[in-house]
Amino acid sequence: MSNVNDFVENHTFEELEIGQSARLLRTLTLKDIQAFAAVSGDTNPAHLNEEYANGTMFQGVIGHGMWSGALISALLGTEFPGTGTIYLDQALHFSRPVRIGDTLTVSATVTSKDERKKIVELSCEAFNQKGERVVNGVARVLAPPHKIRMPRGSVPLIEVFDPEARFKNLLALVKNIPAVRCAVAHPCDEGTLSGVVVAASHGLLEPVLIGPEARIRAIAEEFSLDLNGMKIVNMPHSHAAADHAAGMAATGEVDSLMKGSLSADELIQAVLARKELQTGRRLSHVFRFDVPLYSKPLLLTDAAYNIRPSLEEKADIVQNAIDLARILGVELPRVALLSAGENVSSSMPSTLDAAALCKMADRGQIRDGLLDGPLAFDNAISAEAAMIRKIESPVAGQADILAVPDLESGSMLAKQLEYLAGAMGSGIVLGARVPIAFTSRTSGPRATASSAVLAQLVSHHRHTKELNPAI
Repeated sequence: MSNVNDFVENHTFEELEIGQSARLLRTLTLKDIQAFAAVSGDTNPAHLNEEYANGTMFQGVIGHGMWSGALISALLGTEFPGTGTIYLDQALHFSRPVRIGDTLTVSATVTSKDERKKIVELSCEAFNQKGERVVNGVARVLAPPHKIRMPRGSVPLIEVFDPEARFKNLLALVKNIPAVRCAVAHPCDEGTLSGVVVAASHGLLEPVLIGPEARIRAIAEEFSLDLNGMKIVNMPHSHAAADHAAGMAATGEVDSLMKGSLSADELIQAVLARKELQTGRRLSHVFRFDVPLYSKPLLLTDAAYNIRPSLEEKADIVQNAIDLARILGVELPRVALLSAGENVSSSMPSTLDAAALCKMADRGQIRDGLLDGPLAFDNAISAEAAMIRKIESPVAGQADILAVPDLESGSMLAKQLEYLAGAMGSGIVLGARVPIAFTSRTSGPRATASSAVLAQLVSHHRHTKELNPAI
């Protein structure tokens, strides 16, 4: 049997009587404010910026006035008079702000009827939970001439993703950590250079720009980037820039490196050529993603450096990611060792590696993490998928780290997260004596700045000797 609430039934002009009324209740949430701003384009900081809003006469974030007005429209259009109602006119007076957590009782009362034109006037009001009126006015509508009863319409699901808030949360991790001196190898593209400027403005790094100076300054001038106070070391080409940057790291002149517009191998080979930067740990890349539909940051490794790692190399790759997760505040990182399924099979080598890595963790060869695998991607990140497949695992559905079998699968997954799932990514190479901020040139300035945060955190922990110097 259908629930009566699954249907809507209107009130025709003939059924409406003077004094008849209806109401609805709605509580304002932060997501309501964000969604209304996204749909309307009204990004007034009084609604979205807590720091700014605290300095206004309202002393805090308030809801959009027209959000309250939209509730009146919802009442008129869906309940009273309901389906078939045509708005003609609406006057509104806003008397009090609506704040997050306020519950509004919105009412509409028939005050007059025009029999000839079938126009109905309604007095509209909204009161908060304290009984204070926040908005009132008069609506004029054409009431529906015919009775309609039909299934209640469905609405799209809106998931609010606030990149600025996620970025601020990441910045909060380094608010009490001083900037690190960072050698930026060959920053000869707008993406890298603008990212460095953003990172420096947030106090994340003290950049040393290494590359052809004339070209760097020309890019800065073209895109209006302020390089004042930044040291530039003139090097003729990318190979020389990579070598000089690695040399500065080897002698302790800088505490981190950043890849600019040169190949990954070019910079990594320069690092590997310096014995002072070696730790005995395999170098590996870790992405950190903020995924709109995932409840927490997600680390992905290795999707950028190790092409087809051996079992021993995978152990280092996993350990590097675990150490980074711990730096980011995850006490016991959950590591999902990905494959195409959960059954161990000799015909699928990645499942054998996953099983072996789990045993290595049991024996203490991989430390400070909770490993499980092989796991398919859906079971690694979806508790519902794992439950349907009756997978009992402390990792399934709540992974902090996704360890992929090889670079091919990892690179495809990383790009899918970014371009299909709208994830915000940053990246870092670990395993050397200094961290290497490492992102794609197409990722944009915020990704570069976010990668600088990772390098800053790792450098700080290396100096405080809280973790293995390999990271």
